[in-house]
Amino acid sequence: MAALDASKCLKSAECRALWTVGPGTAALRAEDLAPPGPDAAQVATVWSAISRGTERLVFQGLTDPVHRDRMRAPLQQGDFPFPVKYGYCAVGRVEAGPEALEGRLVFALAPHQTRFNAPASLLTPLPEGLPPRRATLAANMETALNALWDGGAGPGDRIVVVGGGLVGLLITYLAARLPGTEVTVIDPDESRADLARSFGAAFATTGEGVADADIVFHTSGSGAGLATALACCGDEARVVEMSWYGDKGVTAPLGGAFHHRRLQIVSSQVGMVSPGRRPRWSHRRRLEKALALLDDAALDALITEEVAFDDLPQALQRILADGAAGIATVVRYK
Repeated sequence: MAALDASKCLKSAECRALWTVGPGTAALRAEDLAPPGPDAAQVATVWSAISRGTERLVFQGLTDPVHRDRMRAPLQQGDFPFPVKYGYCAVGRVEAGPEALEGRLVFALAPHQTRFNAPASLLTPLPEGLPPRRATLAANMETALNALWDGGAGPGDRIVVVGGGLVGLLITYLAARLPGTEVTVIDPDESRADLARSFGAAFATTGEGVADADIVFHTSGSGAGLATALACCGDEARVVEMSWYGDKGVTAPLGGAFHHRRLQIVSSQVGMVSPGRRPRWSHRRRLEKALALLDDAALDALITEEVAFDDLPQALQRILADGAAGIATVVRYK
């Protein structure tokens, strides 16, 4: 298939992208989308997902210069704090590019945009039969998989997940499938209880009575959640800290039992493959595995809202508000 003509794309008003232009302010802008170059492809987006934690920080402008280079998304345009085109959970169909990819549904770490060009190496074909709407969760599933590796979770472990958002529940889903594990999700939002239980975990709104965990995954993004995570640990247990605080400080209660119980706090961040897997696992292998792990219709329950692309600028303040209801929001392009 020949590359698309960029002028025709613009005349059809389909080449538009979401830009964050100021604190809490976003707008749709037309893009001058050139034909894809050699070893690149043009993709028509069908779904994308909003990564609430990171995109909330970008939307609010909480991008300290120390973090800005590491926070850049592969196909990002603009510079932090504003204006910036950001996002990394897109699924689309290849319209032009290498013959092996033409017509294929692919996942890409791409911003919210109706069409985009990308190197073919950054496009990962979806497994046969995986619904593209669910495939938007691939980046978050990658994060969850990497976290289990960082935590060293194994069969029979008593595992606690503090924070029942998207990443926390994906960790729950994976951890509960390890043989013999006992998994508990702690989140003040009782509406997440049924979903946690459907994944094979117990649920509690506080950490009271939850103790002696082997591994605790902290995803709540709050100092109070970190305190709860530490309080749930057994002797010499490990807290895997997954919250991304951006420019915000957080208080970690390292007095009391922290030292005499010899607790550990380790960071987990998806930008690098977990050290124990890194010699053998590339980023692409990990992403392909994350997509394969999404082959379960039960995971559709994690998507609690759809929003049309045209409505996205007005909806973001609500979607990215602190304490926003729901779990995952996906963006519909048709």
